[in-house]
Amino acid sequence: MDFLDYAFMQRALLAAVLVGITAPAIGIYLVQRRQALMGDGIGHVAMTGVGLGFLLSTSPVWMATAVSILGAVLMELIRWYGKTRGDIALAMLFYGGMAGGVMFINLAPGGSNANLTSYLFGSLSTVSPSDVTAICLLAGFVVLVTIGLRRQLFAVSQDEEFARVTGLPVRALNLLTAVTAAVTVTVAMRVVGLLLVSALMVVPVAAAQQLSRSFAATFAIAVAIGVSVTIGGTVTSYYQDVPPGATIVLLTIAAFITLTVLATPLARRRARAAAAARPAGDPAECAIPAGREADGKVGV
Repeated sequence: MDFLDYAFMQRALLAAVLVGITAPAIGIYLVQRRQALMGDGIGHVAMTGVGLGFLLSTSPVWMATAVSILGAVLMELIRWYGKTRGDIALAMLFYGGMAGGVMFINLAPGGSNANLTSYLFGSLSTVSPSDVTAICLLAGFVVLVTIGLRRQLFAVSQDEEFARVTGLPVRALNLLTAVTAAVTVTVAMRVVGLLLVSALMVVPVAAAQQLSRSFAATFAIAVAIGVSVTIGGTVTSYYQDVPPGATIVLLTIAAFITLTVLATPLARRRARAAAAARPAGDPAECAIPAGREADGKVGV
């Protein structure tokens, strides 16, 4: 536990815990909406904000937050009103955001590849006290939205048309989801890196779905996995001198593989037991539409 003697590790661990909570918390809604790559697109847009922060000598974290929110909102507006398909809008965010970030950071005084790399792949030693303050405030917003509005966000993620019929403000909730995803990207960029943050949004949720089909349990398990791998990756990065973002993502993938291996035989035994207990010709056999268990969605 000697790593706790260093202030930069204390800051890195606090940031890692907040990232482990917030990324799966918003990621579960993105997975439900089949927008797993949204975090990746926003991460590329956030690079423009980082570059502008260096160019204008302001906080890269807050500038990245503003730019990524603008990009996420723009993507939603294009999806609603434009003829351009969502995947093309996402591609424009990918290429334009990354190009803008590289250009601005090279135009900035003292701009270097070292600065760029720390934001792309994460860095323990570069988490400053001001970064921690920003991360705490932004993480608080993400937790407030993802937990406080979980029922509304879940309803919209499951079926927009049904949610609209029930009177929910679907477009406002979609925008809020996009904004929250953008905020989460900037929360995670100092630890995981902009190019890897999407994995931490999606993979813990996919791993949790191996164990549970209910929304509440999947949410809790995904957050537990997120916190575990971010702490484990941060500590491993300190002792082994390896990139924290890559370490965290590899641990997350390892958790997914492990849970998949453990859950597969259990699911088969449960299916055989249920089939054996069900009378022949039971209408319950047709209660779940074909493919429902494989569509990546979870129930309330």
